[in-house]
Amino acid sequence: MTEDLSPAERYAAARKRAAEQATALASFREMYDFGLDPFQIEACQALEQGKGVLVAAPTGSGKTIVGEFAVHLALQQGKKCFYTTPIKALSNQKYGDLVKRYGADKVGLLTGDNSVNADAPVVVMTTEVLRNMLYAGSQTLLGLGYVVMDEVHYLSDRFRGAVWEEVIIHLQESVTLVSLSATVSNAEEFGDWLDTVRGDTQVIVSEHRPVPLFQHVLAGRRMYDLFEEGEGRKKAVNPDLTRMARMEASRSYNPRDRRKGKMVREADRERERRQRSRIWTPGRPEVIERLDGEGLLPAITFIFSRAACEAAVQQCLYAGLRLNDDEARARVREIVEERTAAIPDEDLHVLGYYEWLEGLERGIAAHHAGMLPTFKEVVEELFVRGLVKAVFATETLALGINMPARSVVLEKLVKWNGEQHADITPGEYTQLTGRAGRRGIDVEGHAVVLWQRGFSPEHLAGLAGTRTYPLRSSFKPSYNMAVNLVEQFGRHRSRELLETSFAQFQADKSVVGISRQVQRNEEGLEGYKASMTCHLGDFEEYARLRRELKDRETELAKQGAAQRRAAAAAALEKLKPGDVIHVPTGKFAGLALVLDPGIPAGRSNGHRGFEQHDGPRPLVLTAERQVKRLASIDFPVPVEALERMRIPKSFNARSPQSRRDLASALRTKAGHIVPDRHRKNRAAAADDREISRLRTELRAHPCHGCDEREDHARWAERYYRLRRDTVQLERRIEGRTNTIARTFDRIVGLLTEMDYLRADEVTRHGKRLARLYGELDLLASECLRDGVWEGLSPAELAACVSALVFEARAADDALAPKLPSGKAKAALGEMVRIWGRLDALEEEFKISQTEGVGQREPDLGFAWAAFQWASGKGLDEVLSEADMPAGDFVRWCKQVIDVLGQIAAAAPGASGEGTGDTVAKNARKAIDALRRGVVAYSSVG
Repeated sequence: MTEDLSPAERYAAARKRAAEQATALASFREMYDFGLDPFQIEACQALEQGKGVLVAAPTGSGKTIVGEFAVHLALQQGKKCFYTTPIKALSNQKYGDLVKRYGADKVGLLTGDNSVNADAPVVVMTTEVLRNMLYAGSQTLLGLGYVVMDEVHYLSDRFRGAVWEEVIIHLQESVTLVSLSATVSNAEEFGDWLDTVRGDTQVIVSEHRPVPLFQHVLAGRRMYDLFEEGEGRKKAVNPDLTRMARMEASRSYNPRDRRKGKMVREADRERERRQRSRIWTPGRPEVIERLDGEGLLPAITFIFSRAACEAAVQQCLYAGLRLNDDEARARVREIVEERTAAIPDEDLHVLGYYEWLEGLERGIAAHHAGMLPTFKEVVEELFVRGLVKAVFATETLALGINMPARSVVLEKLVKWNGEQHADITPGEYTQLTGRAGRRGIDVEGHAVVLWQRGFSPEHLAGLAGTRTYPLRSSFKPSYNMAVNLVEQFGRHRSRELLETSFAQFQADKSVVGISRQVQRNEEGLEGYKASMTCHLGDFEEYARLRRELKDRETELAKQGAAQRRAAAAAALEKLKPGDVIHVPTGKFAGLALVLDPGIPAGRSNGHRGFEQHDGPRPLVLTAERQVKRLASIDFPVPVEALERMRIPKSFNARSPQSRRDLASALRTKAGHIVPDRHRKNRAAAADDREISRLRTELRAHPCHGCDEREDHARWAERYYRLRRDTVQLERRIEGRTNTIARTFDRIVGLLTEMDYLRADEVTRHGKRLARLYGELDLLASECLRDGVWEGLSPAELAACVSALVFEARAADDALAPKLPSGKAKAALGEMVRIWGRLDALEEEFKISQTEGVGQREPDLGFAWAAFQWASGKGLDEVLSEADMPAGDFVRWCKQVIDVLGQIAAAAPGASGEGTGDTVAKNARKAIDALRRGVVAYSSVG
């Protein structure tokens, strides 16, 4: 092709190639043995140009390449890059990936459990860690150039989503933000918000899957394609599926029909029976065997129940299913024994290790939140290595780590959402099936839905073909957020910051722009104020006097105009038919004869009933033979009759001849009269005492003699005009549904009442609250303040703190939870009483838990398990009494440890203040007591 180019074109192409080779993207691309996709290149180029980016693309499409390019840019530019993820598992996985590429010396890890090389130029962390660093003003933020927010669509999460918005809003403007999201239907809206709060942000949306996804329905022994093969964009549902659904919905043969006189042919009945025999829901082992036979393993089967996931594995084992050969079995055992070597034998038995290992050796496993984190990690590793080929998982896997499969199976399209059984949404379907198709391994991915009674192919087609996964903000102010914001920015500025949240942006898009304009106006006001500074005195005061003088003059002028209009209207009301007048102004100015004085102001009884008018509107005949109805605007000054004329009874205003004769008589009668010129009255301002006082003060002011007075005055005029505009903008914001700021106001009011805040000052109690993050932050702070936990042992403190984090899966448990006796039981009772007091106070300040704000009642259901474990009891004893899966137990223990760490830092003794040091010491001891056994060697939780 280059031979066809002219020398100039070849030279330009060479220059272009040389320029591309000199970019950071060129050196970055050389690090990979595969080419980048167009959306990845577009996003990387935008980053290199200094723009922020929002990349919305399907699961498995390679969004993280853009995040890794931000790491590459940071290292090349000598800046720091923070790579944030929503869960510790993802953080650990990404840390491992980056260490392999850049070395352990350049990459750090910060999660609730681990702190590795925290001062490295590249640090992987959970989003909460970065939020806490921002509020604490951590020195680690110095030199930060890039922040990658992986899985940014987590901001929809109603429990944790606010953290993402807090980070986005509070990051320094100099930091470039890289937001990586699943494909969402309102990416452009989210990008608009990012552009508003973060500056120039480029939105890159890719709906292209690198591995095409094919949709199937498995019914009986046959797997059907969901869509017919066709050329058009609009895919048609497979008619075989439609026919089967229709047949199943039709009534089967009933012998009683014959008694009703309905004759059903034997042949029809036999054909129907044969057709129905082909439609059934295949069992779980049968599904795996079928997929294996079709070459569609490895597969993830999503079952919306933990117990059903475990049952599915057992069903496959009982069916004699084996997916691994002897060599793979040996490799599985070797890896499993290596990863679980630290777990004592007595704990292995409690954890169901041997049944779990048997399934792994056969290539079958479960994956859900109730499993021990170590077990989950092993399943993930074996699946990625191809040593586990069938995984039965809950939907939490779809939102977690990178674990792609060739096929994804959905048993049902209905799941329990915590309140009722509901259909899964198109967004959830997209997330679940997004795991199908491994890039670089599979040519195509497959989503298989099992036939169920009442199955609707059209409904499934709607789920598979709809891009509706909207990002909805879950942002709500909290007590901790309020004190941190007020401490950093003050109350007024904090309120403005909350107005820029994505939640407010979605509630009213214009408020974000207006809030930004208010902030810009305030900056402009500061500049104008500096420009109007006068060396002779306070020019702002001088400008205020000028403004008051001008306003008073304007007010008097308006009053004078109103008085003149009233006088003119009064004069018009005195006119009678036959009066000759001189119309002072307007199109019909000149001599005129009043035919009808018009309707007096405010009095009308026309066909529409009572009507209001501005004033009399006389009907006149002009000297130029025109009959017109005049208005008060034609009479800026009072008018008087110059003469009187008789109007003939035969006069017809519609007759040209009548108009001509009467106009001629008018000119004859009064054409020679010259109307008196209206004399202006003395201006009211001349006699106004207020104006006299202001003028005297102006002349006496030092700035009156300044040579640059008028120049300063121009800046002052701009200042007052901008201030007036700013006040109007603030009123507009107040008038909108600014629920976030109003909620913030109520929270600040309650915190002020409780002496956590005093105007813009954060009290010592408030500073303690600022260190406590969590749903029950205020309750924890009040317990520290009242000394509720003083004198408790480490195990008793762990039991009490568990009530701040634990939430039972079954909300209404009829049985009262078992509690430790003695001081711990009394302290737990006191915590509930304090919560009752806070609940009453929240009701008084109209802070509602239904809006996601406020303190829920502490749950005592984990107190006994936490107490037992912190007291050194064995895993078997603790789990049997808690009636809880090992994974849940470990997760709750880790959350208790996290809050204990906050309490150790926030308790009075932690800063040498007061006598509360026993709480801080015992919190640290409780952490050590809990972090043992399965809790200690579970690196992910």
